[in-house]
Amino acid sequence: MQKVELMPNWKRNAAFFIAGQFLSMFGSMLVSYAVTWHITLQEKSGGLIALFTCAAMVPMVFISPFAGVWADRYNRKILVNISDASIAVITLVVAILFVSGVQSVWVLLVAAIVRSVGQGVQQPAVNALIPQIVPEDQLARFNGIQSTAQSLTMFAAPMAAGALLTFVPIEYIFFIDVITAAIGISTIFFFVKVRGIPDLQEHKTGIKAYYDEMAAGVRFIRSQAWLKTLLVFTAIFCVLVAPVVMLIPLQVARKFGEDVWRLTGIEVAFSVGMMVGGILISVWGGFKNKVHTMAVSWILFSVATVLFGVIPNFWVYLGVMSFCGITMAMYNAPSTTVMQTKIPANMMGRIFSVLAMINGLAMPVGIAVFGPLGDVVKIEILLIITGVLLVVSGFVLWQRKELMQAGNI
Repeated sequence: MQKVELMPNWKRNAAFFIAGQFLSMFGSMLVSYAVTWHITLQEKSGGLIALFTCAAMVPMVFISPFAGVWADRYNRKILVNISDASIAVITLVVAILFVSGVQSVWVLLVAAIVRSVGQGVQQPAVNALIPQIVPEDQLARFNGIQSTAQSLTMFAAPMAAGALLTFVPIEYIFFIDVITAAIGISTIFFFVKVRGIPDLQEHKTGIKAYYDEMAAGVRFIRSQAWLKTLLVFTAIFCVLVAPVVMLIPLQVARKFGEDVWRLTGIEVAFSVGMMVGGILISVWGGFKNKVHTMAVSWILFSVATVLFGVIPNFWVYLGVMSFCGITMAMYNAPSTTVMQTKIPANMMGRIFSVLAMINGLAMPVGIAVFGPLGDVVKIEILLIITGVLLVVSGFVLWQRKELMQAGNI
């Protein structure tokens, strides 16, 4: 991998970067939860919820290939700030429209599409920027800390959104997002110093040039056996994890009761687990071979999925949900670290954009398959079946020599 010269005060840069991202992400998630619950309460339409879910995911898939090229062409710090600012501007426009009395659900839908495009541009740029800030031997711990910050956001945002919606109109939440985004953008712009990637060359303009660079990214993936394997297993995981992501709340309502506190409890339990897992990775760093950490976490997550299908007690269920969050954090951080370490600096944006496309496509496939099945087959059976398949695939992951070799970093 090409070495990137870091600023001497990288710890300061890393701290400001995480702080800026946390503030921006908190505001964005606050709006996401508020909009979802607003539509649920005001419209009471499952079709609209599905439409908004697609609006939040599909545009990211389509913009990702171009976003990857941009992340490899241009200043990634500026790209992160521009995408964040674009999301903040569209949120401000929606807030002004709502204050003016234009409170159509279609305004929210258009905003969701634009915000999704912005996030699609931002994600590969963020992942590709991190190795320009953090030394290679500290990437695992940094990713663990970042995972903890993200989990804290997942923990705090839904509770804050629920509390705010109880007392204030939704447009005030939009303004909060604009303010947190402005602070986050300013933090990264003024306090995070990044040196450019070496040997970036002049790029041709035009559509053909974009497709040529996309094709170069695809050729690189094909040339790296470990990377192809990792992306295939990522797709498998995203499909098989769909029942946990989508059907757990329905299972809890059917099996333990329709109390709102139970649904909130599983969200909080998972977020707390993610925070614990992120802290554990940031302190421990994982096994010497990062793929060993990934494989163990995958298998433990799979066992938890099976347990969801057999546990008769809700409090034990919450404990397993927290354990599930721990294993998820312990898989994500080393997976990202391997990619950030093994992929050349001037190719990283395109590869992370492919990863975003896989996540954006595989999860809806899983939802399309298991969603309808949840109405005709007991959810417990689906969880046990997918859990067993995940266990098997986890052991297969452990046996992949090309991945194990890549994990020695």
